[in-house]
Amino acid sequence: MKKIMFVCKKNSRRSQMAEGFARALGGEAVSVTSSGLGSSLVDPLAVAVMAEVGIDIKGQTSKALSNFNPEDYDAVISLCGCGVNLPTEWVLREVFADWQLDDPEGQPIETFRRVRDEVKERVEELLRSLKKK
Repeated sequence: MKKIMFVCKKNSRRSQMAEGFARALGGEAVSVTSSGLGSSLVDPLAVAVMAEVGIDIKGQTSKALSNFNPEDYDAVISLCGCGVNLPTEWVLREVFADWQLDDPEGQPIETFRRVRDEVKERVEELLRSLKKK
């Protein structure tokens, strides 16, 4: 089982979507967590657009990266370009990527949907690559 950490600035939108998709699509092959450089609240619009595609993330909570140990994860994915701000031990996992997806905060729901779809594509690609390792 591969352990994945999705990281974003606030752990309220993109990383929450990624966690939801990875749980739904990865099944028992992965263990998934998301966190932020700081914690906040899960954005209700992120919850709404995920529900549109049949994935319920309303029970997910925002968590700070400092609550976790990098050694516990095989893959670390930054969704916002915050990889440069991560402590080195997080970047040196077996898999590290910095996807740099747009932050939909304060944008219309259409932007949330576009980002959601981009997150799904990236998560599907990540899960495929992890199966090969």
